[in-house]
Amino acid sequence: MADQPNFSAGYSVGITPSTPEAQSRRPDTKLTPPPFTPPPGPRFAPPNVQTNQLLSPSIKPSQLSLSANGIRTGSSPHLSTPPGPPVFSSPVQPAAVPFRTSPATPQPVAFSAVPSLSASPPSNFSDGANEFQRQVLSDTEDMVSLSDAPNVLLSARKVLKQKKLMNVPSLGFGALVSPGREVLLGPQIIQRDPHRCQNCGAYANLYCNILLGSGQWQCVICRNLNGSEGEYIASSKEELLNLPELAFPMVDFVQTGNRRPGFVPVSDSRMSAPIVLVVDDCLDEPHLQHLQSSLHAFVDSLSPTTRIGIVSYGRTVSVYDLSEGSIASADLLPGNVSPNQESLKQLVYGTGVYLSPIHASLPVAHSIFSSLRPYKLNLPEASRDRCMGAAIEVALAIIQGPSAEMSQGVVKKPGGSSRIIVCAGGPNTYGPGSVPHSFSHPNYPHMEKTALKWMEHLGREAHRRNTLIDILCAGTCPVRVPILQPLVKASGGILILHDDFGEAFGVNLQRASTRAAGSHGLMEIRCSDDITVSQVIGPGEEAHTDNHEAFKNDNSVSIQMLSVEETQCFAVSMETHGNIKSDYVYFQFGIFFSNLYQADIIRVITVRLPTVDSISSYLDSVQDEVAAVLIAKRSLLRAKNFSDAIDVRKTVDERIKDITNRFGSQLPKSKLYQFPKELSYLPELLFHLRRGPLLGSILGHEDERSVLRDIFLNASFDLSLRMGAELAAQEGRSAAALAACRTLAEELTEMRFPAPRILAFKEGSSQARYFVSRLIPAHKDPPYEQLDRA
Repeated sequence: MADQPNFSAGYSVGITPSTPEAQSRRPDTKLTPPPFTPPPGPRFAPPNVQTNQLLSPSIKPSQLSLSANGIRTGSSPHLSTPPGPPVFSSPVQPAAVPFRTSPATPQPVAFSAVPSLSASPPSNFSDGANEFQRQVLSDTEDMVSLSDAPNVLLSARKVLKQKKLMNVPSLGFGALVSPGREVLLGPQIIQRDPHRCQNCGAYANLYCNILLGSGQWQCVICRNLNGSEGEYIASSKEELLNLPELAFPMVDFVQTGNRRPGFVPVSDSRMSAPIVLVVDDCLDEPHLQHLQSSLHAFVDSLSPTTRIGIVSYGRTVSVYDLSEGSIASADLLPGNVSPNQESLKQLVYGTGVYLSPIHASLPVAHSIFSSLRPYKLNLPEASRDRCMGAAIEVALAIIQGPSAEMSQGVVKKPGGSSRIIVCAGGPNTYGPGSVPHSFSHPNYPHMEKTALKWMEHLGREAHRRNTLIDILCAGTCPVRVPILQPLVKASGGILILHDDFGEAFGVNLQRASTRAAGSHGLMEIRCSDDITVSQVIGPGEEAHTDNHEAFKNDNSVSIQMLSVEETQCFAVSMETHGNIKSDYVYFQFGIFFSNLYQADIIRVITVRLPTVDSISSYLDSVQDEVAAVLIAKRSLLRAKNFSDAIDVRKTVDERIKDITNRFGSQLPKSKLYQFPKELSYLPELLFHLRRGPLLGSILGHEDERSVLRDIFLNASFDLSLRMGAELAAQEGRSAAALAACRTLAEELTEMRFPAPRILAFKEGSSQARYFVSRLIPAHKDPPYEQLDRA
């Protein structure tokens, strides 16, 4: 495909644009669709909805009939001294009143139908004759229809027809796509295969023109005429509204061609995906005590049918036998090399039980955690031998089990993705994938390069085996985050830093094991009218051509999703290759994935935008918050280290100047230009980006910056907006108010992953002065804050 963009490998999919930079936007919600009774047809129960849902200040409450996407706030992870022992409490109830401290979601109303379906169908249809009748919707209907695909947030509600202005890189055009996000009423479920264009591969949708007599439909992407095997033959246009794909902008097709039963809840222990804990065995006593408390609470929180395995690592790998009653017993494997096939065969075919359901192994699990001992040798934390790589290899072998022969393709195991959760207190410095203890080692650059390749290979192997690897780090010892990131990225997992192994660590441990994740995800993006995708940033990589069907003229951009989770998001930048002549342009997102119940799903989202010649009309439709998040993600992709961040801060300033010159108005009797009033909120958001933790100097260690950067590049719109703008919250003026604020913060972050550590201190205290002083743009950390900790 000549227009196929180039992807960079890894978590962030980078596509080289034809213009210097790529693009951005935001959706407004200005009208409320009337209530709608869904048409008859198979449907499944809608997902549970969080009640802590927030509204944007840019959207008046009266304009929305339903609240927007749930948003949870909290502090970003950083390194500091450990607090007291963790105390785990029962989950709090959702907040009764929405609470927010910064601009929130400019989300459209939660998923509904095309407005007034009974009277105004999504398209006009012919009366069975052989001619098309063009779809004619009023402006009101069209504006509401844009609100019905909350999984896609566009940076503008209109598209400029002029190529030169449409492709201005400083502002740009794009979308934030959340493939796995659940919406309030849930998508319409269709238990059959979709109708697809035989020319370009696009899907039939509510904007297609349809011949009622023959059932043929015209593709909105390539204008090709396609058959429907008689399914779209109808006596009237109202009759077609009983087909969900012709009435809703987002639908889910449950594929009937798979060999497994669809949507069968998996409750049998044989079908549940296992969890293997890989525990650092080189911790000092204070950290170990906190870790033990967190591990005890973790296994107590698991379902009785959850299968669990326990591995620890230092210079050797210890694989614990869960069949020994209440006695901690382990088999040892060397940590300096990868385990050979003979050793693994002896392990998995031996008499020991290394994966066992909680109901049968809870006592021995508690005994194993209690038997862990603090590190004995007098060595600094960063200088201790840790064979993390070899331990993860052993954990993968345990999950695979006795099946020695693996097929060459993707390995699908029942019960969803398996998980390996690593509890780490220091870097991988021994065995495969390791780096030397000291940066001054003469061969460090070469060993680092080798370690990066090895870690990425291990992550890809884990992904092939349908296993996610999460690494939860804690303590004050740097863990060499850049070395570990390729491993978690390639497997579809996540890496999180904590101050200690206390409460926040324990909460994240529990949420990591239970968070919903689909697998084998693939996203296809199709655009009409010569609009192409120039850059994609998010948790995926370029898809291989053998992963999806081939059509004669399929110009879609395909992205392999490493996992499918609700909080994930892709930033998609677009540009046009020529002036647009059509009155409307169309964007379609086709998402293939296996859900938690191992049903194969095709989620189709179709969005239509009007085109305009007026620059003022276009700017008025720009969604400031979405545009700001897109700009921030594109900017942060370049800030790979602190020195890069300084350069990126300068480009943010230049971006504002360029937007002013391109779209602003010249002041009377002056050569100066005024920033466009339609985008008045955008500079404030970019200012927060410039001084905040992502590009500012608030974070003192490169590990912190690297982790926060990766989380932001893959975060949902709501979380991204807060990471770039929210720096402080109001303090309580009394003990009662402070307690109420803390309770409210816990309620708002109840389902947040990663779970934040909540800090509370009084105004004017030393803690407050220190924290607030670091938010001042002119603030500079002392040298010991800026240097890497050994």
